[in-house]
Formats: sequence, structure tokens, C-alpha cells
Amino acid sequence: MKLGKVEFCHFLQILALFLCLSGMNQAELTRSRSKPYFQSGRTRTKRSWVWNQFFVLEEYMGTDPLYVGKLHSDVDKGDGSIKYILSGEGASSIFIIDENTGDIHATKRLDREEQAYYTLRAQALDRLTNKPVEPESEFVIKIQDINDNEPKFLDGPYTAGVPEMSPVGTSVVQVTATDADDPTYGNSARVVYSILQGQPYFSVEPKTGVIKTALPNMDREAKDQYLLVIQAKDMVGQNGGLSGTTSVTVTLTDVNDNPPRFPRSKLLYYEFITFLNFAGSYQYNVPESLPVASVVARIKAADADVGPNAEMEYKIVDGDGLGVFKISVDKDTQEGIITIQKELDFEAKTSYTLRIEAANMHVDPRFLSLGPFSDMTTVKIIVEDVDEPPVFTSRLYSMVVSEAAKVGTIIGTVAAHDPDASNSPVRYSIDRNTDLERYFNIDANSGVITTAKSLDRETNAVHNITVLAMESQNPAQIGRGYVAITILDINDNAPEFAMEYETTVCENAQPGQVIQKISAIDKDDPPNGHQFYFSLTAEAANNHNFTLQDNKDNTATVLTKRNGFRRQEQSVFYLPIFIVDSGSPSLSSTNTLTIRVCDCDAEGIAQTCNAEAYILPAGLSTGALIAILACVLTLLVLVLLIVTMRRRKKEPLIFDEERDIRENIVRYDDEGGGEEDTEAFDMAALRNLNIMRDTKTRRDVTPEIQFLSRPTFKSIPDNVIFREFIWERLKEADVDPCAPPYDSLQTYAFEGNGSVAESLSSLDSISSNSDQNYDYLSDWGPRFKRLADMYGTGPDCLYS
Repeated sequence: MKLGKVEFCHFLQILALFLCLSGMNQAELTRSRSKPYFQSGRTRTKRSWVWNQFFVLEEYMGTDPLYVGKLHSDVDKGDGSIKYILSGEGASSIFIIDENTGDIHATKRLDREEQAYYTLRAQALDRLTNKPVEPESEFVIKIQDINDNEPKFLDGPYTAGVPEMSPVGTSVVQVTATDADDPTYGNSARVVYSILQGQPYFSVEPKTGVIKTALPNMDREAKDQYLLVIQAKDMVGQNGGLSGTTSVTVTLTDVNDNPPRFPRSKLLYYEFITFLNFAGSYQYNVPESLPVASVVARIKAADADVGPNAEMEYKIVDGDGLGVFKISVDKDTQEGIITIQKELDFEAKTSYTLRIEAANMHVDPRFLSLGPFSDMTTVKIIVEDVDEPPVFTSRLYSMVVSEAAKVGTIIGTVAAHDPDASNSPVRYSIDRNTDLERYFNIDANSGVITTAKSLDRETNAVHNITVLAMESQNPAQIGRGYVAITILDINDNAPEFAMEYETTVCENAQPGQVIQKISAIDKDDPPNGHQFYFSLTAEAANNHNFTLQDNKDNTATVLTKRNGFRRQEQSVFYLPIFIVDSGSPSLSSTNTLTIRVCDCDAEGIAQTCNAEAYILPAGLSTGALIAILACVLTLLVLVLLIVTMRRRKKEPLIFDEERDIRENIVRYDDEGGGEEDTEAFDMAALRNLNIMRDTKTRRDVTPEIQFLSRPTFKSIPDNVIFREFIWERLKEADVDPCAPPYDSLQTYAFEGNGSVAESLSSLDSISSNSDQNYDYLSDWGPRFKRLADMYGTGPDCLYS
């Protein structure tokens, strides 16, 4: 087998290292034969064990155990009386010792990266007594490293960014490879870096792994991403070293190295606006009816940069539309949005010219040499004529009218005209959605507004109506004017109490005591405010109970004139009060104040009033209500129990169970209706539907004993079988005392008549003359006595 140069060098290195270490591992334990010596009162005995560290090469792949070293004691004379034992890490499992010779071998492949050294203990024992002849001593076996691990990039793959246009040598990122071999021994863990892919744009420092730019003026707009492959090789990069690789993705980040530029030629369509861009200028055609704040155009200067470097601002630097248009920036698209600030009027001006500048917001001074980071364009806006609706001379008309105005009174006039060159005549009307009650009319030709109904300021003080102006030649063109009509007040409402007063007077009230303060309101709204005057009516002025004092501040006070009020004598007093306002002409009203006599406490607070004090309270206490409710619930429970028991209570059938051998359907005590509620009946009657039975026997009493005989049949036509069957069952239900007291559905097993053999069921055998003899059932014992009684043919067998 031939070896390559690299493999042969490795073999020679390992062989030389193995031979060198084998010589070192032949350290023997020598026991000193010299006697102890004394020094300055201190006794010192020379040790019997002298140690050197053992070394063993990792990754041994041989078939025989690897020799590590030898232990020997001076006590051992070679006669086999001494045995050696080994303990500690890996003893017996990894390392074994020949107890006779003290030779140590490794039985498994060792890996320094898993464990670099093992600590063990050795001892020499007398083979006969098994007692130590030397103290136990500790030694170390070190694992000698070989280059068996390649460098690894634990943090790879890497991503990094560097600004475009960076100078040569700009640091991008540092990569680091780790080698698990022993860095203190040889060059197995000494790593150097190199670049396999990514040249000539980038380079890497061999010792540090720092990646740097290698070319100037790398342009992101030309290529924005590069993929690099970095290699790390141990043995200082020499032949035979192991290597590992990783990838590095480098992205060029943007800088502001491109100025904005307007496109030079373009024909675009934007909604209803057509515009042409040629040689750095734009032209837009817009209708004059375009509302204020509408978008006229969107222009954009191209910028190859991205993000903040592409942010721009637009401004109108010149032109005759500075006050008519404005431009703003769309933050998402970086477009310049031109909008209208004032209404356009074709008749006043047919075109506008704007000079607009676009400039970068964030300029990098390093690239100012590339030129100005702004651009100019011209925008021409052509106003197109449209048929406009009539325009009112004022956007809002304010008018006033008295609420006393008669129908037909002129309130005011509105005027509108057609702004177009044709100047068509205008006709007026009122939008009735704003005048639902039709209080006003307008002359269609002159625009004069008049009253159509009587007005009331207290109902509606201001009327806001919309007047429509239509072109005579084109009624679809409608202009709108707004009119606010204020209704002037007249004194047409009398004053009245401000609220409903609840006035009381104590039985122990003293003369001159204030019992109520009153005020008044008036729905009218005089210019100088209200002034009310209070007095008692003529018939109440001389009463002996109460008097009224006008406070001259639109309030009045009610006072008592005597003491000794008694509810038994009179519990309620009615005091008429006369109120006059200050209007022209003045209006008045009479309002009645109700005063109740009450029993009051020491502080004058009313406790009980009128006749209520002499009537026991009609309400019931909580305890009484609970007692009544408990009684009602008890009665309801009793009623439910009685009804339930009456429904469940039914007289049992009086049958002799020992002699009742009829075929029966078991009847349950439930009245749910249907088949479950069927009374006991003869099954033969359901299967032989042609039988005309006699009067139905009551089943709630024991029937008379009779001999079972086969019923006689009457010939009935087939077409009336069902009718006869239903009619017979109906009569039975009518006379049945156990039938439910309500309409119910009865179901019968009736499938018609047509079988000559009639029923083959064993249930019918009881009603037929069978030749079968069942007397032998009596010989089977008492368990079959019931069957013997039912089917036996003895002379004493009777049926009920």
C-alpha cells in the first residue's frame, strides 16, 4: 500500500512522538535503600515512590492495548510476593494494570477533547496478607494531543453591511473560527484565514479574520449584495492542516449619492385630468368646477436612492398660481401633490403656470461634487370651461320678521345670476325639506320671500331655509342660497308660575310666618327682560288666613295671617294669585296656590298632612306579606297534590289471578294517550275483524264464568270492514268508564281481512278449539301448574 507525501509525513511525526513518549513512560518507582538522616532536630524520611507524569497519545487506533507506563516498588524482589492495584478515574474501564509486573495499558481509544487527563492512585500490596507495603500514591496520565479537529465557525453564517462608496480598507465584519485541539501544543490550533470567494471586492486579514473592502466606489444601485466564502485552516495554513469554511453575506447600504431628477417625456392620465410631460414640463387640463382641496396633479422626481436618502420636499418657487395652488409631499410615495386653494373660474383666468423645485431633504456633503441635489420643472394648468350653476350674491342671507306679521308680508329678497358667458335667466324656489310647514313663499322671478302662515316665535325663533336657483335653459344646473329668518317677539304670552309648588303650613304656624316663595316665567322674550307684579285677586284679598308680599325682584312671598290651623277643620286652602307682566300691552294671569295643613315637628318639618293622619296605613308590613305568600303557596301545593292523586287513583280490576287465563295487554296507570293507554282487550277481536261482538262487558269488575267458545262470524263486505271496525271501537270508547276525559288517539293492530288461514299466532290458540293435549304439564311439578291450568283439557277447566 503506497502512502502520499502528506500521509507519510503524518506517519513519521506520530511514530517519532510515540517513541519519545514511550521512553518517558518507562519511569519506575524506586525505593530508596538509604537510611533516614537527621537535620537540625527535624527528622525526614526519603520517599519510596518517585513519579514522573505519564503521557499517552490520543486517537490510538491499534488492536492491542496501548502501553502507558510501568509501576515498580523497591520492596518488589521479583519473587511474585507483591501485587499492584490501580484505582481512580478510568481504572479498570480505561486503564488496566498487570498486578505482577505493574505495567499500565489503555484499553480504549482516548480523546483529549473529551478529557485531557486522568488522575489515578496506585498501591503495592503483599500478596499473602493483602496488606499495603507502601502508602497509596496519586499520579496523572495526560492525553497527548494530535491534530484531529478542524476549525469551526460557531457563529456562521454571517451577515453584514457596509455603506456603498466606502474607501478601500473599510472594515465590514470579523469572523472567528475555533479549533478544539490543544493550543499549547504544536500548531494544531493555530488558525489562519483566507478568502475563497468574494474577490476582488473584499479581503480578509489572515490572523484576525477581519473582512475589509478591497475596491473603491462600490455602487449599491449597480449591485447591492455580495456572497463571500471565508476559510479557516489550522497548522498555520501549512499543508496537511485541517480547514473549515463559512459564508458571509455583505449588503451595501444606501447613501445619498443620487440627486432627484424629473422625467423628461411622459403622457399620463389622472382621473379626469389629462397632462403631458415633455422636456421637464407638465401640462394639466382641469375643469373649473373642481372643488377646493381637490388634487390637481401628482408629480414625482426620480431618485435611485432608498429610504431617508430618497426623501424629497417640493415647493412652488415661481409662477402666477402661487396663491391658487399648493404642493405637499406624499410620505409613502415621495410624490408632490398639487391641490387647489381657491376656486377656479374660467371666465376670470384660463391658465396658470407653476415653477416647482424638488430637493433631497438629507444631503450628504461627501457627494456634493456630483451636482446639486435638486431639480426644477414647469407645470402648466389649463382651466376648462364648464356649465356652472347660478351663484347667489351672498352665501348667507339674514332676515327678520315680526311674529305678528300677516300672511303675505314681504320679508326680503335674494338674488342669483348665471356665471357663464350665456348669463341665462334664473328661477327661484324654496327647498321644502327645509320648510316642511310651508311658512314662507318665494317669487320665482324676483326672489322676494313672503310669509305664507302665521308665525310663532315661541314655537320656532329662527327659520333656516334653502333657496334654489335654477337656470331657465338648463334646469339641471341648480345653485343654493341659505336664508336665516329671525322671528321678532311680541307680548302674546301671559306669565305663570315657574313650577308646580307643594306648599304646606304647620298647624302650629305663627302669624307672619313665611310658608312659600314663588316666582313666574313668561314664554316671551322682551328686549329689556321680564318684570312681573304679584298680588292676590280681589276675592282673596280680604281672607283671614294668608297674605302675599311682592318682593319687586320677580318673586313674591306667601305669609300666614293667623295661627291655630287645624286639619280637622280644613286640610287644604286655595290661594288665587294675580301675576302681571311689563309688556306692551301687558298680560296677566291668575294662578292658584294649593296650601296643605300638616302636622309638623319642633323644627317645623311636616310629618303628616290632611286626612291621611287619621287613616291607618293601608300598606302591609313585610312580615304580613311573607305570611300571605306562604299561605298562597301552601294552598297551591295542596291543590296540586289533590289533582295528582285523583289522576293516579284508579280502581284495580277485580280478577282472580289464579283463574284469569284471558289474553291480556297489561294496562299501566298513565294517560298519555295512544297505545300505552289501551285497556285490556281480547286479542282475537283485533285479528278477526269480521266478528260482530255483543255489548261490551265492563272490565273493571270480575266477569261471570263462561265456557270458552269460538265466536261466530258474520259475513261483512270487504269495503265496509274498516268503517265497521272504527265505528265499533268508537262506541266502545264512548261507554268505557276508564277512557280519558279528553280526545285521544287510539291505535289498533288492524291490517284488513284477507287471510283464509286467519291468525297463526299462538296468542289465538286460547280462543280456538285446538286438538293439542297439554295434560302432561300437570306432571312436571308445581312450576308448570299455571300452564297446566291454562292449557289443560280437564273437565273442571273453566275460563274467565
